[in-house]
Amino acid sequence: MVMAKRQIFVSMVFVILLPTVLVGANEEEEADRILRLPGQPKVSFQQFSGYVTVNQAVGRALFYWLTEAAYDPLSKPLVVWLNGGPGCSSVAYGASEEIGPFRINKTASGLYLNKFSWNTVANLLFLETPAGVGFSYSNRGSDLFDTGDRRTARDSLQFLIRWLDRFPRYKHREVYLTGESYAGHYVPQLAKEIMTYNKHSKHPINLKGIMVGNAVTDNYYDNLGTVTYWWSHAMISDKTYRQLINTCDFKRQKESNECESLYSYAMDQEFGNIDQYNIYAPPCNNSDGSTTTTTTATRHNMRLPHRPHRDRIFRQMSGYDPCTEKYAEIYYNRPDVQKALHANTTKIPYKWTACNEVLNRNWNDTDASILPIYREMIAGGLRIWVFSGDVDSVVPVTATRYALAQLKLETTIPWYPWYVKKQVGGWTEVYKGLTFATVRGAGHEVPLFKPRVALQLFESFIRGQPLPKS
Repeated sequence: MVMAKRQIFVSMVFVILLPTVLVGANEEEEADRILRLPGQPKVSFQQFSGYVTVNQAVGRALFYWLTEAAYDPLSKPLVVWLNGGPGCSSVAYGASEEIGPFRINKTASGLYLNKFSWNTVANLLFLETPAGVGFSYSNRGSDLFDTGDRRTARDSLQFLIRWLDRFPRYKHREVYLTGESYAGHYVPQLAKEIMTYNKHSKHPINLKGIMVGNAVTDNYYDNLGTVTYWWSHAMISDKTYRQLINTCDFKRQKESNECESLYSYAMDQEFGNIDQYNIYAPPCNNSDGSTTTTTTATRHNMRLPHRPHRDRIFRQMSGYDPCTEKYAEIYYNRPDVQKALHANTTKIPYKWTACNEVLNRNWNDTDASILPIYREMIAGGLRIWVFSGDVDSVVPVTATRYALAQLKLETTIPWYPWYVKKQVGGWTEVYKGLTFATVRGAGHEVPLFKPRVALQLFESFIRGQPLPKS
């Protein structure tokens, strides 16, 4: 089955042809303007989408979607959002079910407004990276089998440089990088590339800060923190916990067969029928009593090479529709939607998917720890916020706290509860150089589960102000 998928993906990559006509910057921008998406309600803000070629020689191009701020966009910063996987789409997740201005309706016939969209605060640039994710592509088939952290960071930098040339009004705007889960690699790595680029550039990118949620950060502490979370939340037995601690070498990229067997046992025999991305959310049962699952086991943000992936269980919560990913895969495969987005312009013979599993399985390089980059970013004076939905067991709050503790930062504002609408939104501590915050009751995709609270978190980050104490 995997080989069949690989053959399909290789063939689909080679049929794409690069555009041959180059136009001026203003014309390029205007060509990317979205007039209106099918089924879209009327909005006051401008939208643009299209391709930016990041490697002309091999024909690698990344797809983007810009939704400008709803009010006074010229005064607002540019916020880049990245989803992880690796191999998953920022259009499918960040834009369509988390922070973007639209949600897809149940019939995938149209869109409705998200009143907690982050474009009430900033101009949002959703980037599908690396090539092979979503609508992004490469004409070199091998790119799907040897992509990794380094190329993703380099290509994302090239995208941003060339995108700013296309949209010169953003060239001196404040820029913030945001994302979640495996974007815990993408975002700091891109920030490092930008800082290096700025040292030698006559036109530096005005990078001001980063914010990442439930972020993959450090192999050892992520793994230790994950197993600890499972035990402390009664998901596994004392016996299994001790065996995992004593058997697994959490620093390794690939674990021993004995360790992998323990992970499999815990997930198959002890977790039960739960959603690992939100352990308190009940699964959605079909009419015949069976549980609905998705075969996209890595979901949209998660790749931990040491741990076997398991089917993701859909959630049913108040105000949450567990089938949003299905709606996205229907909507973004519609020819009229692709035409409106200036996507799939070469009529590639495969369906748009939320995640590219072939790319995920063939990820070529991954940093064992992002903590050294955190030290560089702190030294460079960037605003750094890390947040964690506290009912996620995939990249849990314990993992993030263990990892950040290794930075040994001085506390400037001690731990306190922060509030939204007179309710505790979570807890936070401010360090010299970094702010950490939890989001109470949020799963892996924090803005999906707690949209109002996530918007408050984002507003405080953009303003550079501590989270509200009352």
